[in-house]
Amino acid sequence: MSKLKITFIAFIAMLGQFAFSQTTTLTGVVSDETGTPLPGASVVVSGTTNGTQTDFDGNFSLANVPTDATLTISYIGYLTQQIPVNGQTSFNVSMEIDAQTLDEVVVVGYGAQSRAAVTGAISSVKSEDLNAVPVANATEALQGRAAGISVVNTGTPGSEPSITIRGLGTFGNNSPLFVVDGVIVGNLSGINQNDIETINVLKDASTTAVYGAQGSNGVIIVTTKKGKSGKTQLSFNAHTGFQQNTNRYDVLNTEQYLQYANDAFGIVPNTPLSSSGLNTNWQDEIYTSGIIRSYDMAASGGNETSNFRISGGYFEREGIVIETGFQRYSFRANSDFTFGKLKLGQNMSVNFNKQNPDPTGVGGRSLLEHAIKAAPYLPVYNENNLGGFQGPNSAGDGQDAENPVRVLKHGNAVNNTFSLVGNIFAEYDIFEGLKFKSQVGLDYYKATSDRFIPSFNDDSLGGTHQQAFASITKNASDGQTLIFTNSLTYNKTFGEAHNFEALLLSEKFESKGTSINANSRNSVSDEIDELSNEDSSLQSTSFEYNRLGFLGRLNYNYDDKYIAAVSLRRDASSKFGSNNRWGWFSSYALGWNVAKENFMVDTNVSTLKLRGSLGYSGNDRIANYLYSATLVNDFLYPIAGSNAVGTTAFGLANPDLKWEETKQMNIGVDLGFANDKFTAALEYYENQSDDLLIRVPTSTSLGINEGSQVRNVGSVETTGFELSLGYNDFEGDFKWSANVNLSTSSNTALSLGGVDELIGGNFESQNITRVVEGESLFHFYGLVTDGIYQNQAEVDAVFTANPGQTTVQPGDIRFKDLNNDGDITSEDRAIIGDPLPDLTYGLNLSADYKNWDFNMFWTGIYGRDLYNTNIYDLEGMPRLFNAGVGVLDRWTPTNPSTTVPRAGGAPQNLQLSDRFVEDGSFSRLKNLTIGYTIPSNAFGKELFSKFRVYVSGQNLITITEYSGLDPEVGNGDLFEYGIDRGAYPQPKTYLIGLQVSF
Repeated sequence: MSKLKITFIAFIAMLGQFAFSQTTTLTGVVSDETGTPLPGASVVVSGTTNGTQTDFDGNFSLANVPTDATLTISYIGYLTQQIPVNGQTSFNVSMEIDAQTLDEVVVVGYGAQSRAAVTGAISSVKSEDLNAVPVANATEALQGRAAGISVVNTGTPGSEPSITIRGLGTFGNNSPLFVVDGVIVGNLSGINQNDIETINVLKDASTTAVYGAQGSNGVIIVTTKKGKSGKTQLSFNAHTGFQQNTNRYDVLNTEQYLQYANDAFGIVPNTPLSSSGLNTNWQDEIYTSGIIRSYDMAASGGNETSNFRISGGYFEREGIVIETGFQRYSFRANSDFTFGKLKLGQNMSVNFNKQNPDPTGVGGRSLLEHAIKAAPYLPVYNENNLGGFQGPNSAGDGQDAENPVRVLKHGNAVNNTFSLVGNIFAEYDIFEGLKFKSQVGLDYYKATSDRFIPSFNDDSLGGTHQQAFASITKNASDGQTLIFTNSLTYNKTFGEAHNFEALLLSEKFESKGTSINANSRNSVSDEIDELSNEDSSLQSTSFEYNRLGFLGRLNYNYDDKYIAAVSLRRDASSKFGSNNRWGWFSSYALGWNVAKENFMVDTNVSTLKLRGSLGYSGNDRIANYLYSATLVNDFLYPIAGSNAVGTTAFGLANPDLKWEETKQMNIGVDLGFANDKFTAALEYYENQSDDLLIRVPTSTSLGINEGSQVRNVGSVETTGFELSLGYNDFEGDFKWSANVNLSTSSNTALSLGGVDELIGGNFESQNITRVVEGESLFHFYGLVTDGIYQNQAEVDAVFTANPGQTTVQPGDIRFKDLNNDGDITSEDRAIIGDPLPDLTYGLNLSADYKNWDFNMFWTGIYGRDLYNTNIYDLEGMPRLFNAGVGVLDRWTPTNPSTTVPRAGGAPQNLQLSDRFVEDGSFSRLKNLTIGYTIPSNAFGKELFSKFRVYVSGQNLITITEYSGLDPEVGNGDLFEYGIDRGAYPQPKTYLIGLQVSF
């Protein structure tokens, strides 16, 4: 063989060897953003037909791939990825959801709908947004997350937030209906937020009327996380940190207090403690830093015929007030199994809650009021006193202020709650499109509340704060709600464009409960926390409440362009007599997806939907048995000069009681541009509630002990706008989004059925809050200030009809004589504040850069007034207590120019007035989080699918002009709404967290 031929053969062999060395076999796994494998994903060498699909576990293997090739990986509903091989042989690909092509499914009443087919007002909050803020109650995390929702949190650990949807529609209970996995529950206190997949808030009649008697205040539907097909996933979440409150009222120190006592009241405390040199800051004694910690673990998985998810969690939050706190143990199991046409499933959660509450002292005063008023020269502890604490011991000092540390530490107070919420269901596909579902839901609770206070005497010299016995209080309650639901659902498409969904449903609701309240004393021992017959009292109550409902609903859309929906429901409630037990509730809605029209194809508008709805829903949230006469069996009759116990009529029957009815109208438009990179939604709503259930005074001549009767006489109108704007950029290494929501609400009382006014919010024997026809609900009503009288001439100029009066003097507050009668009386009162905000908002900013993530969330309200009763304690000066430093600049003959009146002045200085009303508007940095996700192969091999660490802070910045410790003030009692009685403030929280998935 010639040298030339040998050389040519060797060259060809080298080329072959070189070509062979430039191809390789690749392996890898394709998963979604949560680490769940994606079976059937396409993996192709770009520009070739060489490709494969992932198996059931998301794995793939692809041979003969050039080392310099590029892989194209795609999956329906996810963004296609181009990945250079660059000599690698193993890949772990995480796919990102394509928000523009994935049609969102929204959970609605008794079913789910495509977002494109929704005609009602629905706001959705995802799990990632809920988990951004660590809370004990998932309701807290809704604050600012959706337009039209008002959430007022309290700093008290384990307390229930106050929540309303689209303002107030009744004078009674305005709380929305809560539904968890199809089960109606009382609240969300027993739900671990890490178990929640989504929360959908239903706000108009098109979405709420299907719940009939329960939907008038809106509906909050919670869907918990379920298992997915694929290999079993294990996740672990943990965070820990601390909470604190650094805000304090500036009160007098010992030197200032003693001088103030002498100058203002001529009192010189003459007890040994007054010269002790102590300077106790009582606010620092009750406020502290508290630990917060949370641990949560879940396992999930499934296959073609079954899915499961089980989880367990522990949450603990120490209060920023000593001896207060909250603990929760939570367990959840969700599963479903498919046997041909039959599907069986269950959702169940078990929770154990323990709360150390914030107690109040004698007279219902808050701990903060005690801390403001207590003399600073007093020590906290005194081992020579029974119980070991010290209280006021000078007759000159005001005796009202208890030692707040003793109130918190002496003895114990604990509330324990056990709850079981769950359902079991069966679905059967009768034939294509027709499905029958039967479900039984259970909401069971058992609660105990124990309080033990040993004997004490805060002053051995004979002070007023003493108790010569141990007091024991034990309360227990339990109850259950069973909901039995049966439904037929038919879904069918005709002619490829006509889409029908019909629902027929029957539902039975049974609720019953009992409670026992007992207390007694023990004069012998402080060591026995058990009830006895010594000065004991015992009371028990029970109730049973039943409701029956039938529902029909029809949804239709033509090619997702033209949409119509109608529902009709009939309910019966045991809270009404046979005259009006049944009620009808209906809704009607239309929608037009303009963006799907042919003339919109070549435009930049990706979403343009017009929708409107009208409907009627009801409310029966009143006490049981009001339609029937009731008796009281401990009425005292005066017989022969002494009292005899007997029975008399307590409440007057009203067999004509009927449902409250709310008419709801909603008009909305949804917009999206550039494949929904820019989004907007605008809503206008107008609701009118009629036949409101109001307690009307009865004539004393009727001899009815209760003195009032509940009747259907009221009417309220609520109107408002909601606006949501969003920008989402999901391209490139740097991704970011900005979303803002704004909402307004205006409430007016149209009728009180002949009642002149409704009043409440009692403070110092005066009612702060009232409702009258033609005005906003629950406004503050009082006198209007006009500075301070600087001399007698100014006094005489106002009191022209009463020139000889001497009660009001220079240095007292001047009030406007609004009726110009020459005197200041209750007839000069006016509306001095509105506790309902004009505007609420939320702003969410998120960004991701490679493995880093960032979130900033602001929330706030504008145009809300607060009645700050603490000003009464700080600057009221009715008699000697400790006070704010502002009293040092009080009016005196030598200090005439001031905003603080004279000490111990005229009683009218303490009259309910705008002196105590402040602007409660605020903006709050609710959450700030920075996180880093460690690459899954950072440790040499894939040990996990996700490993994220983060630092976070809550309530870091609050911008407000309110002088109180916290502008976020609320209460479940509407007449208390916006009244700050020394509320438990929202703490600042700092924490570090970890999220791991395997």
